[in-house]
Amino acid sequence: MWMQIIQRFFILCLMLAIVSVIAFLLPYMTGGDPARTILFSRMHDTALDPHAVEALRTSLGLDRPLYVQYFTWLWNALRGDLGFSFTSSQPVANELLRSLGVSVTLALTALAVAVAVALPLGTLAAMRPGGRLDNFATLMIQTFVATPEYWFAPMSALVFALYLGWLPSAGWDSWRSLVLPALTLTLRPLAYFTQVTRAAMAEVLRAPYITAARSRGLGMHGTVMRHGIRNGSLPVVTFFALWLAGLLGGSVVVEVIFAIPGMGRLLYDAVINRDIPMLQGGFICIVALSILVNTLADSFYVLINPAMRGQHDH
Repeated sequence: MWMQIIQRFFILCLMLAIVSVIAFLLPYMTGGDPARTILFSRMHDTALDPHAVEALRTSLGLDRPLYVQYFTWLWNALRGDLGFSFTSSQPVANELLRSLGVSVTLALTALAVAVAVALPLGTLAAMRPGGRLDNFATLMIQTFVATPEYWFAPMSALVFALYLGWLPSAGWDSWRSLVLPALTLTLRPLAYFTQVTRAAMAEVLRAPYITAARSRGLGMHGTVMRHGIRNGSLPVVTFFALWLAGLLGGSVVVEVIFAIPGMGRLLYDAVINRDIPMLQGGFICIVALSILVNTLADSFYVLINPAMRGQHDH
């Protein structure tokens, strides 16, 4: 078991090394001169002075061999120095940490609501297949999967903010600002979590140990609570990690619509403004967190799954 976990973290380190190379090469992937791109992002003038371009290239070390530039950049990044934003002139690391805190709060709130509803709903639907609750869960899954965030977000703001005046339509001032964006981001994971829980619990309820527990006189609800929930919720752990990693950088539409200063909004502005240091730092941050979250989820899955734990122990 522990060897399996060590292998996963070794792969994590390897993936992070690859991500660092890709992030470093982002300015070169545009097909232009990084010095000219940087200078243009600062001056917004297409008629750049060649002497100014050359001076910037020398000052930033862009005239040195590529591998020297990479290791210098990597050493600075490992120390937390990701440069300064072209837009705000603030340290990229500080901007990322501030935005990451907002995105983590938003993502965890949305996923917590999704899990809190999906686990009991999927379990009850699996206990009575074909019943009213099962049909309701199926309808909800199909509806929420087909509901795009770019439609639901403005509609919810229109109803709850403009018409009813219950919640703010934009900003990040208090817990009330969290409700609409979190609700918008909850829909799809709620649908998938319910579907996965229902399928897993349906399989668990057919397992021999469930039949044995029922034969000893234990009721259905007691059997599910004591023996079924743990195994039936295992797939949700993996899906939770996948959705958390995706929402940290993938909630661009929601953050832009609700004017939330999260990672998605930060990277959206960086693309518009050609803010290369911010793009590099944001890319590293999101991909590294995604890899780390999924690695931790896989390791946790091994720890809590008796079958996998026994397999690796032997």
